[in-house]
Amino acid sequence: MLDTKTDNPLTAGTNITHAPQPCTLVIFGGGGDLTRRKLLPAVYNQALEGELPANFAVLGLSIEKMDDVKYREFARKGIEQFSRKPLDKAFWGDFEKRFHYLQGSFDNPEFYVQLKQRLDEIDSQFSIPGNHVFYLAIPPALIETCVCQLKAAGLVMPVDDNSPFSRIIVEKPIGRDLASAHKINATLCSNFDEQQIYRIDHYLGKETVQNILAMRFSNVIFEPLWNSRYIDHVQITVAEEEGVGTRAGYYDTAGALRDMIQNHILQLLSLIAMEPPWSMDADVIRDHRQNVLNCLRAITPENFDQHVVRAQYGAGFHHGEDVPGYRREAGVSQDSTTETYVALKVFIDNWRWAGVPFYIRTGKRMPKRTSEIAIQFKSVPPILFNSNHDQPLEPNVLALSIQPNEGLSLRIATKLPGTKLRVFPVKMDFRYGSTFGEQSPEAYERLLLDVMAGDATLFMRRDAVESSWAWVDNILNIWASSRTRWLPEYSAGTWGPLEADRLIESDNRQWRLL
Repeated sequence: MLDTKTDNPLTAGTNITHAPQPCTLVIFGGGGDLTRRKLLPAVYNQALEGELPANFAVLGLSIEKMDDVKYREFARKGIEQFSRKPLDKAFWGDFEKRFHYLQGSFDNPEFYVQLKQRLDEIDSQFSIPGNHVFYLAIPPALIETCVCQLKAAGLVMPVDDNSPFSRIIVEKPIGRDLASAHKINATLCSNFDEQQIYRIDHYLGKETVQNILAMRFSNVIFEPLWNSRYIDHVQITVAEEEGVGTRAGYYDTAGALRDMIQNHILQLLSLIAMEPPWSMDADVIRDHRQNVLNCLRAITPENFDQHVVRAQYGAGFHHGEDVPGYRREAGVSQDSTTETYVALKVFIDNWRWAGVPFYIRTGKRMPKRTSEIAIQFKSVPPILFNSNHDQPLEPNVLALSIQPNEGLSLRIATKLPGTKLRVFPVKMDFRYGSTFGEQSPEAYERLLLDVMAGDATLFMRRDAVESSWAWVDNILNIWASSRTRWLPEYSAGTWGPLEADRLIESDNRQWRLL
């Protein structure tokens, strides 16, 4: 039974979520970069803060030659370098005993026999009741092999109250188009129940993203205005400062549309635009997000140029140093037409958002790393304080900063001090770090705890993945049919191509300065 009683005024009136359950976290790709940089530091931070269950262990799986001792050293180095909290040597001395390692090839059936035996030993050692979370931190090509072998080895438990749980976490990208995503999902769902599958998008674990629902539906001042009557447009920006770096091999076959928009940005869009849910149940929230994706207006060849811009970064400057253009990066084809920048004008054809444009932009080699959702309200009538047509008042803007400084701000108009009546825009600013005095947990920390607790709210369901791909595939197909040989360029260190400015300026609007 949920307990809503609390002495903490900050959480008064909220339901307490389910606690993480005892389990072994099994990481396929346990010796990889994602594990070292994100997963093991996330586990450590949550353990240090007392969030993990007492009966908990980690088993890393990889082809690299290591044993338990060397794997604990691998984990310690990753934590020392990437953890948001410094390594507590006294705490680590005991906690490291929960880290284990098994070497082997993922396509060898004998390896899964060994895995089952090792899990039995670890579960017995730490009094874990057979609950397992399998994290696939591996290339998409290996998903089918690992999933089928887990099922064949008897490591996937049925979904019922009498069995230990088996849950699987799948990293993006889930496919590179609708057909491949459907194939991966079919494999997952033929071996696991949909309730057991957690398709992870780390953006949904960021504090500000989690706060979108709380901001909208726990403050009466926002929801009555959250519609086409009061909102002029919405801007979503995800800017990356770095180039392709060591990811050139992957990126040149993917591009910004697949890498950022299909998963991250469309999920942000669905949270901002969804209808009020009647419950905080995971599937209720995901149903409402899915309804937004169902209402996305398709982009057609006839209106394509008015709704889509793609480009590549050219040579420029990064922190005062010369950097090469995309087609001069190591590992990138010199005649590549892979986009490193995309700008879109998107419409949601439902009653709430009819006629409201959502402007989306994302790119690499931009002036700084930042992600923001900005809701710009309509201007007040051109009378009284807004009667000067040459200097109209700036409209109200609610801006949600997702990274690097999580928080939100609200721009309002107010009178300047003095005897004259002058109105000036001011910004009311909230930042998690300065208000609450501590750094927000990393996204993977929250998401791992949610899987252990069986809460799928912040994870993508099969229909969301495939609906997103269906919408994006339409754009990809139009690009493919155009046979474009060269893309517009923007200088590295700038906010994108002139074509993107024209996209929004044709509607008498401008991109926000970030």
